[in-house]
Amino acid sequence: MRPFEQFEEDVDVLDQVIDVDQNDLMVFNDEINTFDFVINALVEVCGHTAEQAEQCTLLIHYKGKCSVKKGTFEELVPLRNDICRRGIDAKVI
Repeated sequence: MRPFEQFEEDVDVLDQVIDVDQNDLMVFNDEINTFDFVINALVEVCGHTAEQAEQCTLLIHYKGKCSVKKGTFEELVPLRNDICRRGIDAKVI
């Protein structure tokens, strides 16, 4: 075998981009709600484990916001509404 030998290789090429309409459910920090309240809301509304909800809550506190769920707009709007009813600021982005 020669070190610089050329050869042809079959390569699959993606010829169509699949449009995946993914949005983020973004929760924002506030000075009103406690860590436990936000953690419980994320567990109940988003189906997070306690550990996932705690990590998201820490990101919300220190970074000012966190994407807590991904999905289509139609999937995320009811979750956003439920979170907002609890007094937590959230938006579908």
